Amino acid sequence: MRLKSLVFATGLFVLASGARAQDASLIEALAPEGVLRASINLGNPVLASIDPQSGQPVGVSVDLATELARRLHVPLQLMPVRSAGASVDNVAADRADIGFFAVGPKRGQQIAFTSPYVLIEGYYLVRNDSPITTNAQVDRAGVTVAVGEGSAYDLFLTRELKQASIVRVQGSPAVVQTFLDRRLDVAAGVKQQLESDAAKTGGLRLLDERFMVIRQAMGVPKSRGAEAAEYVAQFVREMADSGFVEAALKRHRIEGVEVAKAGD
Repeated sequence: MRLKSLVFATGLFVLASGARAQDASLIEALAPEGVLRASINLGNPVLASIDPQSGQPVGVSVDLATELARRLHVPLQLMPVRSAGASVDNVAADRADIGFFAVGPKRGQQIAFTSPYVLIEGYYLVRNDSPITTNAQVDRAGVTVAVGEGSAYDLFLTRELKQASIVRVQGSPAVVQTFLDRRLDVAAGVKQQLESDAAKTGGLRLLDERFMVIRQAMGVPKSRGAEAAEYVAQFVREMADSGFVEAALKRHRIEGVEVAKAGD
């Protein structure tokens, strides 16, 4: 069966000549409003940031969303947010069609994750004069750790820290400033973000080893069905294996990030 057109709530979408019926059902599942709505987390500079010249979101997550929309032959609508938690909420509540997050069991209750496309390191930041020199010394009574609320680091540290206290901050970019303003003991987050903040502020140092590796993936609402989830999973694997992700990271000058391989 060949379809000539497909009507969405927002208008008419014309399928390419020769399109199959299952293509139409896939587009309905992934872009039910006639546009692919991508939740973009600006709180993680590895994934996305605001271009100072255009004022628009740019980054590897934006490039992946753009390519997926191109393949589906639908327009792309970027939905920038300031935290991973807000991005997860967008997708879990069906306000967005796709998002870019760290894989986690709690998030997986409502979101179907792909395999990861990049691996991001989580680090601790302290003041130069801090007595804390190792990761093991962080989880002690009386130690306060600043972390972005709802971030992968928050979810991980909530499970793993038994004695230290967690101070949750609205938006990962505000973690270091809150750590400084409130005289907290440790800031936790993306290595690149912490390094950038430390360079601007001075008097700060990263501990010598990462405390976690974040498997950064794409996700779609589970309510969209298995076909949509499988299509996006295959898309991400192709983007990682083909060099697309690596090229995007280089184009946006993101260093210190590993492109995930099959099985990661």
